[in-house]
Amino acid sequence: MRTEPAGMPSAPDVGSLPPPPDAAVGSLLLPPGAADVYQGLVRVAPVAQREFLSTVPPQAARALDGLLSIGAVHRDAAGVLHVRPPRSALESWAAQREMEAARARAAAETLSGLYTAIHGTGAAFVEVIEGKHAVRELFRQLQAGARTEVRGLERGPYLRDTARVPEEVQYDALRRGLRYRCVYEGELLHDEAMLAAVRDAVVAGEQARVFPELPLKMMLTDADSGLVVLPRGDDADAMLVHRSRLLDGLSELFEVFWRLGAPIHATTDAAQPDAEPTAATQRLLALLTAGLTDEAIARDLGVSNRTVHRRVSRLQELLGARSRFQLGVQASRRGWL
Repeated sequence: MRTEPAGMPSAPDVGSLPPPPDAAVGSLLLPPGAADVYQGLVRVAPVAQREFLSTVPPQAARALDGLLSIGAVHRDAAGVLHVRPPRSALESWAAQREMEAARARAAAETLSGLYTAIHGTGAAFVEVIEGKHAVRELFRQLQAGARTEVRGLERGPYLRDTARVPEEVQYDALRRGLRYRCVYEGELLHDEAMLAAVRDAVVAGEQARVFPELPLKMMLTDADSGLVVLPRGDDADAMLVHRSRLLDGLSELFEVFWRLGAPIHATTDAAQPDAEPTAATQRLLALLTAGLTDEAIARDLGVSNRTVHRRVSRLQELLGARSRFQLGVQASRRGWL
């Protein structure tokens, strides 16, 4: 991470690769292989659970439990499994994320009020740093002194005269095993120089995500301190927050936006999804979330199975989804469905 934004991972097909372990939907977790199990059920349901489980690996039972828990699969009183379109589960997931975003924005308002209340007076757990040059130096010092992790929300060109590449302090930290996690505001990626810096940071080892709008620019190092940067005309000030309930709140705020963010890749296509969704993409996503097979989708769209597979793979890469189930989640999150 650096004084100006940096920081983007990729995707596969559900028929050949399983989703990542513990793919999350809301507060529930889908075990590995859930997408494969769902795809298999789409082809044979309705089917007795005992009969279905006798034809799949033993670990599929856990994946089936996860699908049942989110309502993507229904088991009737006779023990027969029925596949349901996953749209309702995804819409519920999106609604929960919207609530989290609303809470995060409310927390940002509270923090802004706190800054106004203490600015110029200080407090036991808060120090006010004035001027972007002093803030920039503190950014570097905190990263150099971090022991395990640096987390950041990157918003706004508050320190515009700094280099737009991963600074040496970040390279040094990554080389000694420090973990970097950053969430970038979407508008930052419209700047070509900033986008290049984001890719460089990801290549260097930073984990990065993007979210449309962030409430503030901040950096957290370990569980010890946090730096909240606040613009002041052409200048910038900051609050250095030490261990306290306030620092705990800043940590929770970061984790909310980390969960909401879409993974960033180092490739150009993955970082520039602005042309989507087209009408063709929305039609394809609608058919996918309805549980249709590639063959059925190809017939509906009047294209080949290979074309369907290629389009799905491209969308997975664009949205940072490792499975088709995650693709539906990401598309729902962005309002593409």
